Amino acid sequence: MFGSTLWLTLATLAGLVAGFAREWLLVAAWGAGSRSDSFLVAVFLPEALRMTLAAGLLAAAALPLYQQRDSQRQQAWLASLSPRLLGVGLALFALLALGAPLWVRLIGPGLDPAAQDQAAANLRWLAACAPGLVMHGLLSIPLQARQRFVLPGLGSLLFNLPPVLYLFIRGASSDNTELAMSFFAGSLLMCLPLLAPVWAFGWRPWQIKGDAQAGRELLGRIGPLLASNAASQGLALLERLIASYLGEGAVTWVNLARKLINLPLIALMSLNQVLLGMMSAEHGQQRLALLRRGMDAATLLSLPAALGLVGASPVLIHLLMPGQSADGPLPALLAWFATPLVFGAWNAMLARYAYAGGDTRLPLRCELLGSVVNAGLLVLLGYGFGLPGIALAALGGVVVTNVLLMQRQQLLGQLSWLLQWGLSVLLLGGAALVLHPLHNDGWQLGLSTLASALVLLGLGAWLKPWKQ
Repeated sequence: MFGSTLWLTLATLAGLVAGFAREWLLVAAWGAGSRSDSFLVAVFLPEALRMTLAAGLLAAAALPLYQQRDSQRQQAWLASLSPRLLGVGLALFALLALGAPLWVRLIGPGLDPAAQDQAAANLRWLAACAPGLVMHGLLSIPLQARQRFVLPGLGSLLFNLPPVLYLFIRGASSDNTELAMSFFAGSLLMCLPLLAPVWAFGWRPWQIKGDAQAGRELLGRIGPLLASNAASQGLALLERLIASYLGEGAVTWVNLARKLINLPLIALMSLNQVLLGMMSAEHGQQRLALLRRGMDAATLLSLPAALGLVGASPVLIHLLMPGQSADGPLPALLAWFATPLVFGAWNAMLARYAYAGGDTRLPLRCELLGSVVNAGLLVLLGYGFGLPGIALAALGGVVVTNVLLMQRQQLLGQLSWLLQWGLSVLLLGGAALVLHPLHNDGWQLGLSTLASALVLLGLGAWLKPWKQ
């Protein structure tokens, strides 16, 4: 489990670093103003589609269906789904491109009219990424079923590589349309490494007839997952909508904070994908034992990372973006966003425990209730507390979802969640009160790093998730 997770984490880390470099180069080239806000509003939907597929939406529904077939039926399954999902990608392209002005007004209503027009023009080009993103998700399934996670995990790096190179070369002279076209090039590039392996597995693009039941089965499993993801992306959209009313550059600050907070999430995403494959092959107490190991590993990975972000967020922002002041909005926003990282780390794993048993509806109901809480808190806290209110609303939503997922699956008495939550509150509160206010960069970074390392070692000695 940890070997596969490590390699997938390294591949995903490279992609997330490239994604952050893309945002950093964009701000360096255009500044944190209306131009960068308009492009980030335009890229929101294509990026949401990519992140959804990368997080395993298609894999959660398709992997158990693929694994339950023999080799010949797997080839027929893939042959049947390839043209159908390519058609879905083309339909998404048309939907995004034709409705670009409407989508932009929905995502960024606080932008001025000129910025909205520019965002709509950008989205028409960026919509062309959809077919490549969908096909990458499908072609990853045969590799993941064979415990080959690295090549699919390189998708994020390859997607971000063309825009990063373009912004690095052109800088302030970069053009909106050319940048959008570089995203399209990335969507094609990410599919290339998968073609040779799936060809070796028997896939032929001209064979479009196969398993007649494949589409119907996949639709039945993926429907609840799509609804759950729509709620999640709707919350992200609502975050940007509220941020667009909090002043110029607020959308950019929220987007940068989200990108930074995604860096420690990569190991959790990798662990979730590996555990889904392992739990799908087990039943009963064996599956529950894998879940316990996964939950302990989630705490081991998330709590030290969140503590370090809370304690060292001012100096991290100063080092990564020297033009930004430690007294600006981004350090505090990053610290607030670190708290849902811990309490939400279990949610995806608890959902995959249900997916492994073929139940995609129970997690949907729990996540929808949590999303309703999050949305209500966004409206109240966003306007009451400004940017930190967005992070506090996210915290409320993930806590409610977490409790519901455990309660509905009768796991409240099976997992040591109260003890781990209490420890998290104590440690994160201490980091916020002692480390975050320090005004010496060296001491702040050194002490935060030391505290995170000690917590990591202590949790490892206590939880030992690597033991059978």
